[in-house]
Amino acid sequence: MIKAADKWFQGYLAWLRERPRQPVTDLVLTVCDHFEPFHHTDKQGALARMHHWQSHLPEVIAGQEDADGCLPRHTFFYPIEQYDREIIDELEKLARITGNEVEVHLHHQGETPDQLRDVVEEGLVNLKKHGFLPRDSQGLHRFAFIHGNWALDDANLDGRGCGVRGELELLRRAGCYADLTMPSAPHPTQCRMVNQVYYAQSHLHGRSHDRGIALSAEKLTRRDDLDQMLLIQGPLGIDLGNRKWGMIPRIENGDLTNNNPPSVRRAKVWLSLAPRVQGRAEWAFVKLHTHGALERNQSVLLSPQARQYHQALRTYAHEAGIRLHYASAREMTNILHAAEDGKSGDAGLWRDYIYQRPDFLSST
Repeated sequence: MIKAADKWFQGYLAWLRERPRQPVTDLVLTVCDHFEPFHHTDKQGALARMHHWQSHLPEVIAGQEDADGCLPRHTFFYPIEQYDREIIDELEKLARITGNEVEVHLHHQGETPDQLRDVVEEGLVNLKKHGFLPRDSQGLHRFAFIHGNWALDDANLDGRGCGVRGELELLRRAGCYADLTMPSAPHPTQCRMVNQVYYAQSHLHGRSHDRGIALSAEKLTRRDDLDQMLLIQGPLGIDLGNRKWGMIPRIENGDLTNNNPPSVRRAKVWLSLAPRVQGRAEWAFVKLHTHGALERNQSVLLSPQARQYHQALRTYAHEAGIRLHYASAREMTNILHAAEDGKSGDAGLWRDYIYQRPDFLSST
């Protein structure tokens, strides 16, 4: 039995019937890291993790330019409830030397909506001190979001890991431009929509993101409405080429772990599951996730094997005639909106379409 299949398998079958068949010309790829230096360790352990990343990530990505001359992107979603000035200073150093960006991650439970607003506001203030957050066309700070424990909008429906319903609108009003939490399968917080980029309308029943309207270049959307959240999902499906005990197909959910490292074989599966925008289906969007601060995953993300993967991925894309675009969460969102607005050609031209580079990168 597939874990949490009641939450997502029917949506997966519906997506299989309706998925676009157009050849892919552009692959937009981002890695969203639930980056938790303090996970099961103390301050010294967290600092050691930061220094390990600073020492190894630059050498892994050096010379691995995509079609736009950009290096592999790794967006660090830092848990704002764990703010520590010294650790964030080290994260800023890492982001500066690698050209990566920092966005908002949050674990919470038991707050009222007003208390949660205060937590988010304080976290944003702290990240702004480092110039991390991007700005929109009006110069206002905005942010991308990943929910801790996958429990977006009280997805467990019993308060565990969240407890606040109407959370999508709360985040939107705080400045959130996109949520990138999903997929969470085989965890029970997995929503019913699969392999989609879509707008979900916030409501007070919980799990607002179970339903939504897919991005489309062919019809008007309500992307500026504050009760509509943009959800950017990663790949989710059955991988027939990866079987437990050589027999039972495993789930592909875009998670990069020590037991399931990135590979070109997996990249082909990601591409087959990638969300696309209706009317601009030649652009494919692959959002991966990981918990990169943990030592067990560092062994695959910061290793010679990771460098070999990037080399092999670039070769595969070139031979397949696909433009590979490494993107931050912000850049992927911008390219998605460009697709929604009917832009065509080279997807990499639209990295800064709406949301601009964060201040700390603009000053380097």
